[in-house]
Amino acid sequence: MKATINQSIHDVIISGAGPVGLFLACELALSKCSVLILEKAENPHSPLKQLPFGIRGLSAPTIEALYRRGLLAELEIHKRLKNPHTSSGQGPQRQAGHFAGIPFHEGNIDTTQWEYRLPGSPETSLISEMAELETILTRRAETLGVEIRRGFPVTDVGQTNDNVTVWSANESFQAKWLVGCDGSRSTVRKMGGFEFAGTEPEFTGYTTLADIKDPEKLRPGRNVTSKGMYMQSQPGYVLIQDFDGGAFHSSETAITREHIQEVLRRVSNTDVTINTLHTATSWTDRARQATRYRNGRILLAGDAAHIHSPLGGQGLNLGLGDAMNLGWKLAATIQNRASENLLDSYFAERHPIGAQVLDWSRAQVAIMRPAPHARALHAIFRDLINTRDGATYMAGRVWGIHMHYDLDGSHPLVGRSVPDFQFENGTKIGELMHDGRMILLDFEENAALEALANTYAGQIKYISGHAKDQLGLSAVLIRPDGILAWTFDGSADGAAHLTQILRQYWNVVVH
Repeated sequence: MKATINQSIHDVIISGAGPVGLFLACELALSKCSVLILEKAENPHSPLKQLPFGIRGLSAPTIEALYRRGLLAELEIHKRLKNPHTSSGQGPQRQAGHFAGIPFHEGNIDTTQWEYRLPGSPETSLISEMAELETILTRRAETLGVEIRRGFPVTDVGQTNDNVTVWSANESFQAKWLVGCDGSRSTVRKMGGFEFAGTEPEFTGYTTLADIKDPEKLRPGRNVTSKGMYMQSQPGYVLIQDFDGGAFHSSETAITREHIQEVLRRVSNTDVTINTLHTATSWTDRARQATRYRNGRILLAGDAAHIHSPLGGQGLNLGLGDAMNLGWKLAATIQNRASENLLDSYFAERHPIGAQVLDWSRAQVAIMRPAPHARALHAIFRDLINTRDGATYMAGRVWGIHMHYDLDGSHPLVGRSVPDFQFENGTKIGELMHDGRMILLDFEENAALEALANTYAGQIKYISGHAKDQLGLSAVLIRPDGILAWTFDGSADGAAHLTQILRQYWNVVVH
């Protein structure tokens, strides 16, 4: 059947209406780009997106991104529910996270080592669920004018030097750019000619909800055994890792009560009995990453660009970080406010972050293997994580505190998230970033900096005023994604250096 040609041309088509696709759409629409999302599922609702299956931990960069766009206050689940994976214990002994099933505790984390994280900053970690995030982001996207079509799976793509054509549900759509946010089995990635390199799985993981006759036979918390790992975080909600080389997941065999019972008994070394299996899904530690995130006018973000084990819960955060990084750059390119060199920096900045997360996942798997060498490493890591420096390091990695980009600048804050500076009137810088614009924040009201900001008035906004703690800085340049691109301590010709930095980002328009 011949496809119906849709005559309208959007700035961007996004394949996938998950949190990454929706957040990217919001970022683009915030910059007045026209966006169409094509989503293969007709119904956005699924029990797998709701608690307990849909639970997700949000790291500091994600929390800051939502805060800077005025979305953080809309999250509700974290206000009434503690993370069942990390909430055991009280006070200093509260489990704050884990590495390969080894917990690190709140009392061991030395937050004074994070010298640029100011008092009153947003939380370093929160929990949410996929359904909550999608609801909030869908509402924001529709408010900003994003068009979402559900029941439209992408079946083919093609591109020229000027645009991209997408075929879906016997229709074709055109846009200047296409972004694949369509998950680990991304059609856009396959049709767009991207290489997906990496390592094969070592285990099949299971997430199950069942009626268990004798749940007391399963030990609480995460349990690494001679056959794998299991965890029962609440009655009947059980996670299992079976080191079968990913064979069961790859077979796509239906998951039955009998199969889950056999695997759970073997891994836990008990004779536990499952009466009823309500829901179960499988997953693996397959770790792959696209060798490039852009091919012509087609880009990738989220699981379409990288997949790994959900150990540590960093997949969603990694994808939302992609969206925050890509959105403003793609919008600036579309509107000729920047050259395509800026768009190329998306891969240069995000690919190394993705590679770090994949290695973080692989490292956890390496010490969870049911083998003597892995058990020896596991014991050493447990000792290290139980130290103050070890717990602080783990928390910083898991919560994304140390995330940074390799940008031009000698100050340690360049390339890192902007501290949440608080002005003397109580306003915080994060509250002034809702419009997604680049900000020149001038603490000392430097006339030369203000004049330069006026030159770039269409690209950046100028904010001046003293902050309660300026961290020894006179001025900073904050990118739309909240990353510091430039710092100034008042000791040199700040305007000259800032001019060089701005030219890396914008095509100057003199007013």
